[in-house]
Amino acid sequence: VQLQASGGGVVQAGDSLRLSCAASGRTFSPYVMGWFRQTLGREREFVARIAWYSGTPLYADSVKGRFTISRDNANNTMYLQMNSLKPEDTAVYYCAATKYYSGSLYMYESDYDNWGQGTLVTVSS
Repeated sequence: VQLQASGGGVVQAGDSLRLSCAASGRTFSPYVMGWFRQTLGREREFVARIAWYSGTPLYADSVKGRFTISRDNANNTMYLQMNSLKPEDTAVYYCAATKYYSGSLYMYESDYDNWGQGTLVTVSS
């Protein structure tokens, strides 16, 4: 299964963007999918994740109330609606998936075993 992230771009502070992560492959049945982001010189950080079948979301405190994660099971696609964007949201955004249950909150890179290539979001002030 391959993950393809898209939807990044250059926007101004206060604007919105919607990222998509499309999965391709014969069988796609993840347990959890998530979004992470990374800026130059920093570690990849958790943004949000969603349980694929229940739809239960979890957000990083830095994006809570501004970002919404969702999924379209029928089309094997996950979304990240980003509103009220701030310059500090500038980063490469990665989508990830795992089909394994670990009992964790799925907030760490090590919780995921399938990653997309990333899409750049730039927010100017």
